[in-house]
Amino acid sequence: MKYKQLNPELFKLNRKRFAREMKVDSIAIFHSNDMMPRNGDQFHPFRQNSDLFYLTGIDQEETVLVLFPGCVKEDYREVLFIKKTNDHIAVWEGHKYTKEEAQETSGIKKVIWLEDMDAIFNELILLAKRIYVNSNENDRFLSEVVSRNVRETKKLQERYPAHKYHRAQPIMKKLCMIKSHYEIEALQEACNITNKAFRRILDFVKPGVMEYEVEAEMIHEFIRNRATGHAYTPIIASGKSACVLHYNENNKACKDGDILLMDFGAEYANYAADLTRSIPVSGQFTPRQRAVYNSVLKVMNNATQMLVPGTTLEEYHKEVGSMMESELLDLKLIDKTDIKNQNPDWPAYKKYFMHGTSHHLGLDVHDLCNRYDPILAGMVFTCEPGIYIPEENLGIRLEDDILVTDDGPYNLMAEIPVEVEAIEELMNAGVLS
Repeated sequence: MKYKQLNPELFKLNRKRFAREMKVDSIAIFHSNDMMPRNGDQFHPFRQNSDLFYLTGIDQEETVLVLFPGCVKEDYREVLFIKKTNDHIAVWEGHKYTKEEAQETSGIKKVIWLEDMDAIFNELILLAKRIYVNSNENDRFLSEVVSRNVRETKKLQERYPAHKYHRAQPIMKKLCMIKSHYEIEALQEACNITNKAFRRILDFVKPGVMEYEVEAEMIHEFIRNRATGHAYTPIIASGKSACVLHYNENNKACKDGDILLMDFGAEYANYAADLTRSIPVSGQFTPRQRAVYNSVLKVMNNATQMLVPGTTLEEYHKEVGSMMESELLDLKLIDKTDIKNQNPDWPAYKKYFMHGTSHHLGLDVHDLCNRYDPILAGMVFTCEPGIYIPEENLGIRLEDDILVTDDGPYNLMAEIPVEVEAIEELMNAGVLS
């Protein structure tokens, strides 16, 4: 990995918090992600399972974590199984964790080679009455690809049918929504690197550059600052393409007079930043672009102030919709007749602002959460309103990452320019000097 090793106290804390939520006489099992085939004999770059990383900090394939807080064999209450390296692997794949390195990274004392797992694992399972198994429980995503966690769970259920099985994800969601100060530090570093990339782009963009050239500037700055790379597939959308919410072809020319919408973020130590900025390719907003931009900025600033303990996301999104309705009226994109005749299930403002405003952020860009829980201190959200006007070839979205505290919202991206004047000044600094 390129990033600096995180403090192992983070992973000790996370395991302790998880163990507190487990039922008596239970064991929990977490598997790493698979190496995903790309083509021929090639694999996609490895990305660790977020849950396993959250509990161990181990960033390597073929890794298994076993938690058994009540185990009569005290040395086996936390066990980490890792892939044993050899000279062949060292030559062809490079360095793998030694037992000592895995202990230092995770804070787990009992580290055992994966090839020795079966006998030890069988005894531990038979000492427990309940088994916590893990899977991806994102309520808006269902993958046809079977994960290692799911495959291994099926094997367990066949081999140990008399045990009671429990889902690990409800506990993980509860824990992951509240970020420790160690996690905030990693998220802040991801945001700081993203800031550097954005400032580089402001100095680079001009009429005629290609969207993919802008993407290249981003990844250059990410890698040179120890980020793994993009936290998600970046959106570099100029002109009308900005009205396609998940546009990622990034293959068109940025033209004079266009707005360039960029939704991107660095991944640092597996933690994601998520930024959106919309800038004038020419370095100067037109009056209309400025008006729409400032409406989006006004909504973002007001919505950010609502990210406080006690608010529910349902109330929040409803209120943000009212804010946007007011702005669209001022921009003459909708009128009072549109509002009077609107479908309550799809309000008039949805024609120009059709997506949600905020989602949880952490190890995943759409982080584990229970979206029906009230907002609490320690949660991190994006705040990303937008206005999309295809008939004007104009799409503007702005997005910051916000930490909820008892003292009010804390913007992890406060150092990233967002005001119209700041954007124009930085884009024209070279021209004016």
